Amino acid sequence: MGEFSIGQSVTRLEDPRLLTGKGRYLDDINYDRQLYAVILRSPHAHADILSIDTTTAKAAPGVHDVLTGRDYEDDGMGVVPCMGNYTNRDGGPMYIPYRPALAVDRVRNVGYPVAMVVADTEPQARDAMEMIDVDYKVRPAVTNCFDAFQDGAPQLYDDCPNNESYFYEAGDKDATDAAFAKADHTITQRLVINRVTANAMENRGVIGEFNPGNGRYTLRCGFQRPWLFRKSLADQAFKVPESRIRLVTDDIGGSYGLRGSIYPEMVLMPWASKLVGRPVKWIADRSESHLSDDDGRDNVVDASLAFDADGTFQGIRIRSWGNLGAYVSYRGASPPVVHIGTAIGVYTTPAAHVEISGMLTNTHCTSPYRGAGRPEASFMIERLVERAADQLGMDPAELRRKNIIPTTAMPYKTPLIYTYDCGEFEKNMDMAMEMADWHGFAERRKDSGARGKLRGIGMSNTLEWAADNTTETAEFRFDPTGDLTFVASTISHGQGHGTIQTQIICDLLGVEPERVNILQGDTDVSAFGMGTGGSRSTIMTGSAMVLAANKIIAKGKKLAAHLLEASEADIEFADGKFTVAGTDRALTTHEIAVAAYKDGNLPADMEPGLYETGTYNATTGNFPNGCHICEVEIDPDTGVTEMVRYSVVDDVGTIINPMLVRGQIMGGIAQGMGQVLMEDKTYDPESGQLIAGSFMDYCMPRADDFCDVNFEENEVPTQTNPLGVKGAGEAGTVGSLSAGTNAIVDALSQFGIAHIDTPCTPFKVWKAIHDAKAAG
Repeated sequence: MGEFSIGQSVTRLEDPRLLTGKGRYLDDINYDRQLYAVILRSPHAHADILSIDTTTAKAAPGVHDVLTGRDYEDDGMGVVPCMGNYTNRDGGPMYIPYRPALAVDRVRNVGYPVAMVVADTEPQARDAMEMIDVDYKVRPAVTNCFDAFQDGAPQLYDDCPNNESYFYEAGDKDATDAAFAKADHTITQRLVINRVTANAMENRGVIGEFNPGNGRYTLRCGFQRPWLFRKSLADQAFKVPESRIRLVTDDIGGSYGLRGSIYPEMVLMPWASKLVGRPVKWIADRSESHLSDDDGRDNVVDASLAFDADGTFQGIRIRSWGNLGAYVSYRGASPPVVHIGTAIGVYTTPAAHVEISGMLTNTHCTSPYRGAGRPEASFMIERLVERAADQLGMDPAELRRKNIIPTTAMPYKTPLIYTYDCGEFEKNMDMAMEMADWHGFAERRKDSGARGKLRGIGMSNTLEWAADNTTETAEFRFDPTGDLTFVASTISHGQGHGTIQTQIICDLLGVEPERVNILQGDTDVSAFGMGTGGSRSTIMTGSAMVLAANKIIAKGKKLAAHLLEASEADIEFADGKFTVAGTDRALTTHEIAVAAYKDGNLPADMEPGLYETGTYNATTGNFPNGCHICEVEIDPDTGVTEMVRYSVVDDVGTIINPMLVRGQIMGGIAQGMGQVLMEDKTYDPESGQLIAGSFMDYCMPRADDFCDVNFEENEVPTQTNPLGVKGAGEAGTVGSLSAGTNAIVDALSQFGIAHIDTPCTPFKVWKAIHDAKAAG
């Protein structure tokens, strides 16, 4: 409806409040009689705990309690929840390690919680923590997921051979083996996809409160999936009925998957509150976040492509090891596997087979991080395409074009899991190549060479699977004044959900945007659903909103017919008005809402009020896709890489708000290129000590590390949901990881360099050039 209809670039409604310091984040919140917790964490990657002496700490000023793993077990507490549902090589359940919120007997990664101090103030708790005496016996450690799989590697658990938590296999092995046997060419590339971490602006924190009067735990923190968390915490950690757990969140300063996991602190604070009888608050500082936040990526992959002399793809084979960390986090089992089907990409490759091992190592847990397996899968196929083009001496764009799935083939069943419903993949590529001036690159390379720089160009045809086959609920509540409250089940942590949802509401019901209020983030209030993650929020909540709006409109037509003394069949609804067909007699949605609360206005068989719920049950996800083209310049004397051009065409289906979509894609590009150029969560391979434990060692990208990004959209609505939308939140990350790396390798190719692993830091790039010159 006007400025606020679907398709308009409405500025974010949230921003005036947030940018003027009126946000309400966890550290802004303090409870009456609140205590503070500090956690003692393991200094070792792998060690037996021989003893813990808390006597002196308990006697320190202001200390209310000092808790250990023994206290945790003795109180009957359960485990930090996990949703792992894969299998081992024998077909039995995957190996899920026992994970108490405080270590018992052994620590298996640096930073694991060993003890917790609860005191009147945070400084008192920290002082007392220093008084805890722990005696350790250090064990050998292993941090690399491929190394952990090898015979003779240190074993984290006696009953988990080769540290393999699960083994996953998909595709047709026989057909793939046959394709490789008969192909004219094959190429194999070892890909080491490095570990990164979210580094959200707001550090994690938790306030826990136990109410002895009703036996309820309240957990206040940033999270993405309130209802899933509530059930898992009730069943696995607290062992109480689900109704005894309440989750509340306020404004959230970023997530990128970080807050999609359940952490030990989310169990410890409510439990400690029960023991001490007062609310307990914990806030991580940045160094503690580096130790204890779940990380992302971290894969070793042997990827192979079979193809004919003319460039026709015949088969793809993937053998992958995914680093899960020392334990399996809440959703940590899924990233190595869940989106592996998109390793086919947008190509007609007829045969595929994948084998994936989920590996346990002496590192902190990994979890879904923006893209959650999608960028990794895209990286596999897009790097192979570049290697194949190099081997054949073909333009990589033309090799892609030769194998691209045509629009006329939709729906297209791939040999690996998925059936694509729609997409114009070649058009994406054509639009991106024109925008990037692909054919003018040779002249730009010559110009860079004249200035002593190496120039490279890289493309990535990307495709991902977004949303899921789950349920989401939307609730519309008009009050007697005619104002509307929308109750959501998804959680916004910076994406602009409030703006998008208001636009959808205004488009569906024609209400005035300033009369819309949105509730989210409280399981005692919010609607039921699976929450935020996997680029699902607008797809799932928006579809539920359509169902609820249709019910509002149906009741509104009946009431309008009664009030306007017309037949219900003659009532039309458009642009927020219920109109008698062929006349100017009409009532607005707001007027109908007010009338719905006046008993004398209602038909005899109508209940008062105007509030409806829509519950959307998806039967499938959807496939956002696009084409990214990156250009870089490299200084061969220093190895410094500079982004100089970036062009992207994305198909995210129906676009609700073009400006916010571009913002999401730009943010994703920044995170993907951050991994390409600099971000690296590293552990010492011998000791397992965290090397990148602060921003002194973990390099974060800044605005001047990027160039302007040119955007275009190729809007192909999907028929898989009522709005026709596809996911947008992770699209930028999916494309940029491969496009950026491909560009750097292209720049280095004049030295015979065929591949470089991320991050492509100045030293790594310089060393690759130096080594190539020395060898050649």
